Amino acid sequence: MIRYYTKQHGELIGLTDYAVHCWINIEPPFSHEELEDLSSKLNIPLDFFTDPLDIDERSRYEKDGPIRLIVMNSPILNETDKENESIYVTVPIGIIFSPETVITICSHENPVLELFLENKIKHFDPANMQHFILQILEQNVYRFISCLKKLNLKRNLLEQELYDSSRNSELWQMLRIEKSLVYFVNSLKANELLKVKMKRIDFLGLGLNEELEEIYEDLIIDNSQALEMSNVYTVITGSTMEAFASIISNNMNVDIQRLTFVTIMLMVPTIITGFFGMNIPLPFSHNEYGAVFILIFSFIVGFGLILFLNKKKHR
Repeated sequence: MIRYYTKQHGELIGLTDYAVHCWINIEPPFSHEELEDLSSKLNIPLDFFTDPLDIDERSRYEKDGPIRLIVMNSPILNETDKENESIYVTVPIGIIFSPETVITICSHENPVLELFLENKIKHFDPANMQHFILQILEQNVYRFISCLKKLNLKRNLLEQELYDSSRNSELWQMLRIEKSLVYFVNSLKANELLKVKMKRIDFLGLGLNEELEEIYEDLIIDNSQALEMSNVYTVITGSTMEAFASIISNNMNVDIQRLTFVTIMLMVPTIITGFFGMNIPLPFSHNEYGAVFILIFSFIVGFGLILFLNKKKHR
């Protein structure tokens, strides 16, 4: 789906066709033929449209004459709701811009671009291309931070539930959070390196515009903050899972120990009574209360062994 937008009187207006300084947004569903037609119409290399559609495409920039491409990773909710899949994944967003227009393309519906489509971002104007691109980069960082806060909140809730139970479902959810954080760490590292490189060569052509330069500096700082949050949450989540794995293992050892005590209590009387069940002369075999004596003696020996083992354990 290829759509054209412009800003008029503070409102985002849809256009029926291309116009200078408009914003072109490409999102599913669309066909390869549509991309070829747009590439030919705007004289933009087809690779600039197809590269961001690769789910494994790395964050990078590329230039072909006046046409420039930025590919960066962005977090989206994982559509696969399986126990062994991450809650969030990252997908590339392509930003193609020339002196005349800005084009965004993504293989999935992206929450970052949806904010602009719903006109929730103040003071954005596709005609002011440099500022518009910086706003997309900025909202992408904010999206990472928002997802990180949600993951951390979910981790805290799961941690409270794990204190009361040791069900597999909570541990699977913790694993999904950990996988999401791994995606975030790798993507934020790549995005940070991309921003630093673009700043070094002034890829966006900010020049001496101090206001835009300050916004870009803040972008790099916010990206570093999000990366730091991801690293911290990854360590905390990993440590939490290891701690609860140790707790579960310890609880299992306690349960096995209790079962061992019960087994000893049942085994000793069984052995003793088994001797007296043999068809040979034994003490108390002709005594009227022999069976009672044997049972009492068996349980005394069993409890004695348990007390001995329990005392030995606490030394």
